[in-house]
Amino acid sequence: AVDETEKLQKLYNLLEAKGFETWMEGVALLLALCKNSPKVIPTNIVQIFDYFLLRISDTHNKVKQMALDMLAEIIVILEDALNLVIVLTVEGILKNLNSKDPGVHAA
Repeated sequence: AVDETEKLQKLYNLLEAKGFETWMEGVALLLALCKNSPKVIPTNIVQIFDYFLLRISDTHNKVKQMALDMLAEIIVILEDALNLVIVLTVEGILKNLNSKDPGVHAA
């Protein structure tokens, strides 16, 4: 449990830190946690997505595109666990449909 708490705290710190490189590291960590610790994420899904959705709406296009690309993988892994955050997630995705950045729009 302590190890899980430390992983989550690291994730939160990376996703809310300053600097796009740190945010990208946080997004990558979220995907890794989804793959390697599938029970940790669903029990903390609301708090995790409060941080993660900030990256989907990020002003930095590289971060936004990476978050959207990884979201596709996260959805496959988490499936039903996303029920609590699906509305906010869809809203975050919809905001990017009009993006002028081709990478963000495609993601």
